[in-house]
Amino acid sequence: MKTADELLQLINRYLDSLPYDRKPASLYAPIKYVLSMGGKRIRPTLMLLAYNLFKDDPEKILSSACALETYHNYTLLHDDLMDNADVRRGQPTVHKKWNANLAVLSGDSMLVLAYQRMTECDSHLAEVLRLFTETALEIGEGQQMDMEFETRNDVREEEYIEMIRLKTSVLLACAMKIGALLADAPADDADNLYRFGEKIGLAFQLQDDYLDVYGDPAVFGKAIGGDIVSNKKTYMLINAFNRADNAQRAELERWIRATDFDRHEKVKAVTGLYDEMGIDRLAQQKIAGYFNESKTYLDRVGVSDERKSELMRYAQRMMKRRY
Repeated sequence: MKTADELLQLINRYLDSLPYDRKPASLYAPIKYVLSMGGKRIRPTLMLLAYNLFKDDPEKILSSACALETYHNYTLLHDDLMDNADVRRGQPTVHKKWNANLAVLSGDSMLVLAYQRMTECDSHLAEVLRLFTETALEIGEGQQMDMEFETRNDVREEEYIEMIRLKTSVLLACAMKIGALLADAPADDADNLYRFGEKIGLAFQLQDDYLDVYGDPAVFGKAIGGDIVSNKKTYMLINAFNRADNAQRAELERWIRATDFDRHEKVKAVTGLYDEMGIDRLAQQKIAGYFNESKTYLDRVGVSDERKSELMRYAQRMMKRRY
C-alpha cells in the first residue's frame, strides 16, 4: 500500500503531465494555470486511498481521481468570480489574471474536461457517472443555499449542516465511493466509505468555521476573523443568533449592520460574544461528534485495520488534531 504522501506525488505528476493541445490555446491556459497552483489534493487522495484499501495499483485510476480534482477546481474558479476574489493560493484568480468572460468559458470547459477524464475509467462507468452527476448537482444546490443564507438572520443549525453537506461533504463522499467502486469493493463497503467521507467532510468544514475564529494564523494559512468581518453565516454565527439573549442579539446585529468599523475591533467583539455563549465549546463538540461518527463507518468496512490505518492517519491530518 502507498502512503498519502506517495499518492499525492502521483497525483501532482499526473496533473502536470496532462496535455492541453486543443485550440485556441488561450481557452485552456487558465485551466492549466488553476491546476498548477497546488493545493492539498484532498479529493483525489481520498479516492486513491479508498481504492488502495482493496487493490494495490492505485495509479490505474489516476484519471478518475484527477477528474475529481479538475471538477473541484472548476467550482473554485467560478466561486472566485462570484465572490470577486483577487487571490487564490497566493496567486491572482483567473478573472483577475485574464478577465471575467474567459473565467466563465474556461470554467465551463473545465467541467467538460472533468467528465471526459472520469469516462476513462475502465469499469463501473455508468454507476460512476451517476454518482458524479448527482454529486455535481448537489454541490450547486449547496452553493445556492449558501448564497440565500447571506440575506437571512434566521438560519437554523440543521439548515446550515445540510448546506455544508451538499457544498463540501458530498464531494469527499463521492471520492471515497468511486475509489471503492473502481476497486470492485462490495456494495456495503462502498456505501460505508461514502458515509465515512460525508462525516469527515462535515467535521472538516465545521473545523474551518472554528479555525477562522480561534485558529493560529500561522497554522490556518490566513488571517483569522474573515468570516466575522464579512458576516458569513457559519456554524458559529448561526448558533450565536440562536442562543443569544436580547442584549447579545442586539450587539450582534449592531456589528452585522455596521458598514464603517475597525476590523480588529469587530473580530474581538464578536469573538467575545461567542465566548460568552460557549459557541467555541459547542463547535468543538460538534466537530468531534462528526469525526467519531465517521470512524464508526470506517470500522464497518470489511478490510483489516492495518489496511485502513493510512486512511485514518490521513483523516486525522485533515482535521489537524486528534479526536
